Amino acid sequence: MKRVRVRYAPSPTGHLHIGGARTALFNYLFAKHHNGDFIVRIEDTDIDRNVPGGEQSQLDNLAWLGVHPNESPRNPGECGPYRQTEKLDVYRDYAQKLIESGHAYECFCTPEEIEESKKKQEAAGQFSYRYDGACRNLTEEQKEAYRKEGRKAAIRFKVDQEAEYKWNDIVRGQTTFIGKDISDWVIIKGKDGVATYNFAVVVDDIQMSISHIFRGEEHISNTPKQLMVYEALKAEPPLFGHLSLIVNEERKKLSKRDETIMQFVSQYKEEGYIPEAMFNFFALLGWSPIGEEEIFTEEELVKQFDSDRFSKSPSMFDKKKLNWINNVYINKLDDDQYKALVLPFIESDYDLSNKSNEWLLELINLYKPQLAYGKEITELIKPYFTDKELSSEQIDFLKENNSKPVLEALKAKIESSDEFTTDTIKSAIKEVGKDLGVKGKGLFMPVRIAVSKEEHGGDLATVIKLYDKDNTINNLAKAIELLL
Repeated sequence: MKRVRVRYAPSPTGHLHIGGARTALFNYLFAKHHNGDFIVRIEDTDIDRNVPGGEQSQLDNLAWLGVHPNESPRNPGECGPYRQTEKLDVYRDYAQKLIESGHAYECFCTPEEIEESKKKQEAAGQFSYRYDGACRNLTEEQKEAYRKEGRKAAIRFKVDQEAEYKWNDIVRGQTTFIGKDISDWVIIKGKDGVATYNFAVVVDDIQMSISHIFRGEEHISNTPKQLMVYEALKAEPPLFGHLSLIVNEERKKLSKRDETIMQFVSQYKEEGYIPEAMFNFFALLGWSPIGEEEIFTEEELVKQFDSDRFSKSPSMFDKKKLNWINNVYINKLDDDQYKALVLPFIESDYDLSNKSNEWLLELINLYKPQLAYGKEITELIKPYFTDKELSSEQIDFLKENNSKPVLEALKAKIESSDEFTTDTIKSAIKEVGKDLGVKGKGLFMPVRIAVSKEEHGGDLATVIKLYDKDNTINNLAKAIELLL
């Protein structure tokens, strides 16, 4: 097999989307598996739809994910330029070669004439527009007459209506399109002389020696047009693989209007997801590893990642699975890494000026085992920074379980103790239970509710210690007073 060279070619019409990130990652892993090259180029010819920062978002968020191209606009190689707007003359030169070889022709049809043709076809019951070939066989005299009128010529590819266009798709197997199902299509637009996608992409892939193309299945219908151009230019086409759809939990295709899922990689970064976890999760969207393991380092994924295990079936973007994977990665962080992840979220919501580093570290580590993503910490630790009242349901629970003796006894033991550590707190709770003959939920739940105003949380002794001795005594006293 010749050297593997693959590419991810986004348009800067938006920020890095889930689907784009998956496509980029699959190309990256395939290249690394085969010791090849991964290239990022920017398809920016749809100038009206380009958004400020679109290219930067693509490149920055790929870098955050750990997807680093061998060549890109930021680190160009010998096959540039890496933006299509910097190659407009190149596309026009290639188009002229196709005209000269009889594979393309100038089309002088105006937008009004095209629209009229569409209406006639619709009236005849044909609702999928096909160019009627009005300019396919113009004489030089006719062309010159149109030029004198001031018409600007587009360039259309002349489709062989008798040809078959087939390829052995790496993911989907043998795929065939028939020439007669495709009408002559524009390769250079008349209004501005800009190359269209299906033409420019072939020129780019030829010039960059692309060996394999992995992209979403929505591009399947583009492939026959691209194969026509390869054939006309006498260039060997790459091998194509069209990746399965990504669907939401209702098995519907992901849409940018779908508000049940965050759509852009930057949103996950902002919520405090770990890039290595996202890398791991995206790798499983349409590709299956050997065995049952689902947690992989990049090196492990590179070692396994070949094209034999791509899935033809849609891949579900499972938020619970993503959160589970991210939690696994969070629990691999050391104290400094973990604190760096959650501290920006804590500082944005709470005043830490009177909190020690030791106290903060103990607090965040209490919730580390359950934390799904960084920002979630702010809600989990909220009780330690806000003084809320017991709810009517909590008060009813304390009354129904005759919790007053438990709370009074624990308050007395804490007040009389010179130490306030997790060990002394555990001993005090245990002694209260033994003295009063109370255990289990009847012992621990009243204490947790009285001190933290919560029914759930981390290790109870650690929770109480984090409230400090004075606050614990004060909260116990308030709860006791409500039970009088």
